[in-house]
Amino acid sequence: MQVQLREYKKQDFEPIKDIIRDIWHYDEFSSPKTASKLAGVFLSSCLTNYTFSRVAVLNGKVAGIILVKDIKKHSCPLSHRLMQAKSILSLYHSREGRKVAQIFKNVNGIDKQLLNDSKKSYSAELSLFAVSSLCQGQGLGKKLFQSALNYLKNQRLDNFFLFTDTSCNYGFYEHQGMFRRCEKEHIFNINGQSEKMNFFIYDYSCH
Repeated sequence: MQVQLREYKKQDFEPIKDIIRDIWHYDEFSSPKTASKLAGVFLSSCLTNYTFSRVAVLNGKVAGIILVKDIKKHSCPLSHRLMQAKSILSLYHSREGRKVAQIFKNVNGIDKQLLNDSKKSYSAELSLFAVSSLCQGQGLGKKLFQSALNYLKNQRLDNFFLFTDTSCNYGFYEHQGMFRRCEKEHIFNINGQSEKMNFFIYDYSCH
């Protein structure tokens, strides 16, 4: 097994978009076309929000990504903002896309509430962490997570936080020594069905 960790490149967008679409099951609540656009919106939004990136390449194939933002040093390149705007416009083009976008608007609102409820000041955010379902259990997540910790240590950043929920393997963060700071329950109505989800903010002190 050959694993390489490197910085994010433009050509990583499509394979990472597919990983996101798969691990967060976007196809379960929308058509394939909308699921692909939704993953594009999510990824392009994350790419407006980082100062450090590592992509895991396993046997020549993109297998995962981690993005971290140093809050004080962060500034977003215009090209990333334009890509985000383009992705959002593409999603809003269809009725289904607009409907699905509303769910994500709700999630952003929940995340803001969690951050507010934490009553903490953070120096960094882990803004994206995704590993292909085909490569889970092979230690890639740990390698990516450790690269983020090394970056935080080198930058002398005190602490960081991340948002996650019950659709993810949030137990991983507890195994890495992270603390569940706040939690919120929310009921979504997706395709006429009620879906209950719990949302969390986890944090970590780098001392």
